[in-house]
Amino acid sequence: MAMKRIALLLLMLPVVSCAFGWGQKGHDVTAYIAECNLSPDVYRKVVKALGGHSPVYYANWLDNASHTREYAYTKTWHYANVDKGLTFEVMPRNKKGDVVSAVTDLVEKLKAGGLDPQTEELYLKMLIHLVGDMHCPMHAGHLSDLGGNTIPVKFFSNKTNLHSVWDTALVEAAHKWGYTEWQSQIDRLSDEQKETTVSGGPVEWFKQTLDVCTEVYEYTPPKSVISYDYIAKYTPVIEQQLLRGGHRLAKLLNDIYADK
Repeated sequence: MAMKRIALLLLMLPVVSCAFGWGQKGHDVTAYIAECNLSPDVYRKVVKALGGHSPVYYANWLDNASHTREYAYTKTWHYANVDKGLTFEVMPRNKKGDVVSAVTDLVEKLKAGGLDPQTEELYLKMLIHLVGDMHCPMHAGHLSDLGGNTIPVKFFSNKTNLHSVWDTALVEAAHKWGYTEWQSQIDRLSDEQKETTVSGGPVEWFKQTLDVCTEVYEYTPPKSVISYDYIAKYTPVIEQQLLRGGHRLAKLLNDIYADK
């Protein structure tokens, strides 16, 4: 009986781990790209607000925190479901909050200032993570399939689901790099490209992610076998989404802390 319980827990682990955005690598890359695009003054202020730590240090903090009783209210903040055939504007919003409302609210509160140090640190840690989630395609997925969690696929010979593939497997397969190598290899935008990338705001950014998500659904029907050709096709998309997330996080932080 004990062995059966252990086996059941092991089977549950992938489901739990894929529920909240990019895997560790994707969030680390996003946060490090943001770090590298902060002004020196803002970087010092952000590190001070984070108790001496860099954004990368807390890039994955909310994934763990959302599983605790204290922060369970943030579980729905990691995504915003949009069902097939609907737009973000007409899809009923989750009353418990979603990634768009959470990012918007956190930015407003951090910009307003007047926060005690503990609250500022908390909001900043949340924002660092959620901007990453906003750019993970399956976090704009259908409510009907839990953002791809119930769509069975194979990653080579391994049985998994579409959400898990996009959260972790594709990022790890695209390049065998650490997060600093990811940044040095892909963060090479011109000033004009950077300006275009950071234009708009959370709603517009999420809708771009939704466009990517829609294409992923069309290209990846249930029971697809994902292999080298799929990785080659979507590696540029992974790079694009990580770059967007990193530069947009930097834009938000530069704006929040520019005059503080």
